[in-house]
Amino acid sequence: MKQVDPGRNFADWREAARSLLESEVPPAEVIWERPGQGSLFGAAALAPPPGRASFKVPAEFVELARSAICHADPRRWALLYRILWRLVKGGEKHLLEIVSDPDIARARLLAKNVRREIHKMHAFVRFRKIGETDAGRERYVAWFEPDHEVIAAATPFFRDRFANMDWSIFSPKGCAHWIDNELKFTPGVATNPCDNPDELEEIWRTYYRSIFNPARLKEQMMKSEMPKRYWKNLPEASLIPELIESSCRRVDDMLVEPERGVRPAPNNRYLKGLQEMSAPFGDGTAPLERTPLADLSRMVDACRACPLWERATCAVFGRGPENARLMIVGEQPGDQEDLRGQPFVGPAGQFLDRALAEAKVDRASAYVTNAVKHFKWEPRGKLRLHKNPGRAEVEACKPWLLAELNTVGPAVLILLGGTAAASLLGPQVKVTQHRGLVAAPHLAAKVILTVHPSYLLRIPDPARKEEEYQRFVADLSLACEPG
Repeated sequence: MKQVDPGRNFADWREAARSLLESEVPPAEVIWERPGQGSLFGAAALAPPPGRASFKVPAEFVELARSAICHADPRRWALLYRILWRLVKGGEKHLLEIVSDPDIARARLLAKNVRREIHKMHAFVRFRKIGETDAGRERYVAWFEPDHEVIAAATPFFRDRFANMDWSIFSPKGCAHWIDNELKFTPGVATNPCDNPDELEEIWRTYYRSIFNPARLKEQMMKSEMPKRYWKNLPEASLIPELIESSCRRVDDMLVEPERGVRPAPNNRYLKGLQEMSAPFGDGTAPLERTPLADLSRMVDACRACPLWERATCAVFGRGPENARLMIVGEQPGDQEDLRGQPFVGPAGQFLDRALAEAKVDRASAYVTNAVKHFKWEPRGKLRLHKNPGRAEVEACKPWLLAELNTVGPAVLILLGGTAAASLLGPQVKVTQHRGLVAAPHLAAKVILTVHPSYLLRIPDPARKEEEYQRFVADLSLACEPG
């Protein structure tokens, strides 16, 4: 067995690991320990053979190792050397792509924890002014208590942003100093040498008090993003208990506008009439009450008929003139629509605008809406990816779409995609089979069924995409033809 000192950073460990590889020492015969840790084995000298060998490793491994090496786990050096051995000596060239491999999964978790710790350091370090140098440069100090050895990795952030002042960041894991435009690192210190408050603390408290929004208070999420262990070093943290306690009262004070008596959902008679209206050649011939769109919009905001409202930012109601000749119905809001509260303002909406312009259709004079009023999505990292609404969700939103249709009373109705078709024409109607003019006089004098613009955006072949786009423009052009 060989006891090997991993050193203090990635460069030290890389040099030691390289010597072990050159000496062909397998991972099972290496104990990674810093001097003074009391190993049962004596330290072994690493004397690589003359003429250094050349090893090639993926750049992804180097990046992974740079992060994971900063973790506090004492097994990290052995873990990384084991992965390195498998890549170089074991011939496992695609090892890093096997995310289910225990070694790879563990290394990625260590790297993730380190990146999070660096982010926390960037967010929670607070400098205090302690004076000025003889050259007139302001001098600042800060204290931070990281779980991992991230001082060296996180410090360039502060060097780039505070290059015009001298500062030191002290921590038990190491200290960083930017003095006279030179960055230096020294061993860590056990206690905080920065206990004297200054006027900057009151500035931080004033700033934090001004940005604290009680209406957006999510206490558990706040504690997750700003763990309580950091509070003692944040001047603004002393305000948090008071702000949380008073948040309910402040929300009540902001809601001074009197309630407007909005109806939460259509009554039974109205809903029954709307459902009859949707039945082809049904009995829904009696005139229904036309509810103003503004009232319908507020009613949709209060709708809880399906679970989609729980994860959406808001309900996205239709936009356009109440007496529009043309009504366009899509599927559901997307990410941008959900954030902005307007239909067809994202990539598909921009594509639709272009096609309408080529078809000589004025979108500003059209009423544009969706069959489903809330954004259905699934997380993919930091993204929210569109997910098709289910049959139950389409049916839950159908009364609102019918109410819009009843109020607007368009002469021409354009249905974009299968969801809009299923909502108003029934699931048996397919875009691929019934595209073009559809006989549905109970909905509008002229009903046009075509594809959704998002379908065109997903076509990878440029030639086919252009061909399908021209068909789409031709479908939209039917709205301008007489009859």
